[in-house]
Amino acid sequence: MMKLNIQMFAVPFRKVSKTRKRMRRSHNAMEVPGMVKCPNCGEMIKAHRVCPKCGNYKGKNVVQVEEAE
Repeated sequence: MMKLNIQMFAVPFRKVSKTRKRMRRSHNAMEVPGMVKCPNCGEMIKAHRVCPKCGNYKGKNVVQVEEAE
């Protein structure tokens, strides 16, 4: 007699409806990151990060940014 190495998985008893499936996935939507206006130059940047345009963070010049012409 041959022994089969088969794993049994759980099988849903009923089909999951479109509404129930979509309600479950409603929390998976992508969110916009928190954007704030730089107090120095007014550029929109991500919160708690150095401004890439002027190099300021919390009112202090942290990074020297060369102006492109």
